[in-house]
Formats: sequence, structure tokens, C-alpha cells
Amino acid sequence: MRQALGRGLEALIPKAQEKPSGSIGEILRVPIEKIRPNPLQPRKNFDPEHLSELASSIKEHGLAQPVLASFDAVSKTYELIAGERRLRAAQLAGLKEIDVIVRPDTPDKQKLVLALVENLQREDLNPIEQALGYLRVMKEYQISQTQLVALIGKSKSAVSNTLRLLDLPEEIQKALEFEQISEGHARALLMIQNPIEKQRLFKIALEQKLSVRDLEDLARNADSGSESPIALKPVRGRPRKEKPADIRELESALQHILGTKVDIKTKKDPTKGSISIHFYSLSDFEKIVNLLRA
Repeated sequence: MRQALGRGLEALIPKAQEKPSGSIGEILRVPIEKIRPNPLQPRKNFDPEHLSELASSIKEHGLAQPVLASFDAVSKTYELIAGERRLRAAQLAGLKEIDVIVRPDTPDKQKLVLALVENLQREDLNPIEQALGYLRVMKEYQISQTQLVALIGKSKSAVSNTLRLLDLPEEIQKALEFEQISEGHARALLMIQNPIEKQRLFKIALEQKLSVRDLEDLARNADSGSESPIALKPVRGRPRKEKPADIRELESALQHILGTKVDIKTKKDPTKGSISIHFYSLSDFEKIVNLLRA
């Protein structure tokens, strides 16, 4: 079934006319610093732990599959079309050169589709990234959902269900994107029409770590006003003590500087505690480290 992905790609995007060049289509050893990321990459989050695992594998066994890139004759650099995760892991592994399959200069829209299809084949995109990728291809190409289905080789219901995730409030989308909830939880929340009830049950699902089945049971009764068949458990633990205003203000200031969530916790002795700085991608991590080093 995975091999079906990308079927119809050539029908939608004609093959570029190859110019006489010995390098096009060949595998070349290219210095990593000469490879630029694809700005149209649909994948936005790169799990640092998974990248580290891939980097360790690359150190031991080498890069199993070349990345795909086009050559820019003006800047004498290569622009990545597909394989950014492999490129980042190769950089972490300390490689100076990697294998690159060189394609003819590729239009931006084709780069977007190639990157999307490659990530889907590797199942590397989270559901929100998939949905945003689908939407972008449809807008860029001005194609229908039916045409998109033929292009990427997925069922119409699968594409439709993924696109519907973008109807969820941003907070719930973020929770799905960063794996605080599963796609099953998100689909259960889509069943709820009342936005206030949707938000309430989302919070309950997070606090009580509800299973998908339990959340579905709650969602079915949410709009009808019926009493839920599930007795909601009280949230365990002592009530969370509200942080002092000066601590909240400091958290806000640090979040503004670092561009990410910051959590300050003090102990019984208010002169001691900890600061947690959250990051959600490797680029976030690198940005934070550079800011702290400055």
C-alpha cells in the first residue's frame, strides 16, 4: 500500500526537460555546507531524540539513502528537495559530505509535492503537518481533494479526515502536533459541535489522560445534554498553588526573550528552584542554546 504513494505524480507534474549535464540524475558526494534546506518542507518539527538515534546509526553504518536536491548554477549550491531529516542527522553525526541525487532545476510547487510525498512514504509527518501539506498542495496547484487523492495514493476518506483536523482550535492542534493527545482523541473532539464543551472535554482528556474510547463516549453525549456514562475522576494530587505574580512576570519575560514556554518552580525555600525551558524542534533547541551562549 505504501508503494502506491505518489501514483499520478508524473501525470500532474510533467518531467522537466533535462539539460545536457553529466551530473543530473547521478549520485554525487557534496559538502554538507553547500546544501540549503527546502523552504517548502512540510515537516516543521524534528524530534531531537529521533534525530540523535538516526545520527548514531549514520555514524556506524553511513547514510543508507542519498538526499534529493537540485543544483543552483548561480550560487553554486544545492537546494534540498527531500531528505531534510537525513541531512540534519548527518550534520549531527559530524559528516562533512553526503551522497546527493541531483535533479534538474525544479519548480517550487514540484519541490513541495516531492517533499510531501517523500515524508508520507516514510510516515515522518504528524497529522497536523500532513493536513497542512495537503492543504498547501491543493492551494498551490488549485486541485480538488479527489485529484489530491490520486496524487498521493491515499483513500479519499483518509485525506478528508486528516484535513478536518484543521477545523480544531489551535490549542488542540498544537496538543496533537506535540503528541499530548493522539489523532484518535482529536477525532473524538471533532464530534463535538459546542466549542465550549469541546474545550472543556479537551482539558479533561489532558488532565485525566483519558483513553480514546472514554473520550468518544463523552463526546457522543456532549451536545445532547445527556448525562455521561463515564464518571469523571477527580484530578489527583493537591490543588495547584498559584504562582506569585513576580514569578509569572519573570516567566513571561523569559518566554518573550526565548520564544518558547518557560516554567519556573520554587521550593519551600523561595531562593531555590528550577527553570524549565521547553523546545519542540531541533531548530528551537539550537536557537535557545545560541541565545543562552550570547
